[in-house]
Amino acid sequence: MPRPLIALDADGVLLDFHLGYAGAWARAFGSAPAERDPLAYWPIDRWQVERLDEERRAHFRRHFDEQFWSSVPAIEGAVEACHRLHDAGFDLVCVSALEAAHEAARLRNLRDHGFPIERVIATGNAAGERSPKADAIAAIQPLAFVDDYLPYFRGVPDSVHRALIMRGSSGTPNTGAELSLADSLHDDLLAFAADWLKRRK
Repeated sequence: MPRPLIALDADGVLLDFHLGYAGAWARAFGSAPAERDPLAYWPIDRWQVERLDEERRAHFRRHFDEQFWSSVPAIEGAVEACHRLHDAGFDLVCVSALEAAHEAARLRNLRDHGFPIERVIATGNAAGERSPKADAIAAIQPLAFVDDYLPYFRGVPDSVHRALIMRGSSGTPNTGAELSLADSLHDDLLAFAADWLKRRK
């Protein structure tokens, strides 16, 4: 019998994209940015970084490369949370809104941190009202889907438990009427794991 499945977002749930962003900035421009707002949801607000013109923005984006996607730091407690879920009988899959070209690098990043995750599904980040992750979630039919970005619950089947990580209160998109899309709210993945396993007893 296959083990029940839980789908997990990467950036903001498993991996600290903010620290990765600061590292990419340091590689691109020679020095790490100072912190502006530790509670910021978006990295451009978290760090004291300048608004870039088109040429410098293109230069910065080139540093979101294979090295970047294979070396994003893990969020504190996330590896432990995943092992708790895995040891309790759940298989874990990462569903990430990045381009397919970086899928292998993301999986290598997760495995290097010791996450018990063997599969990454890269959905891309297409614009539109429907979540770019909705079709992937519908296809794999997990019991739960954990993300930190509320709009990514749009179109996800109601049969899937949608757990929202409520990080970064400054400038967060996780507000308003669409909070009804979330079935549960958690401070981080460790809090979700504790709550989920308690529910399953």
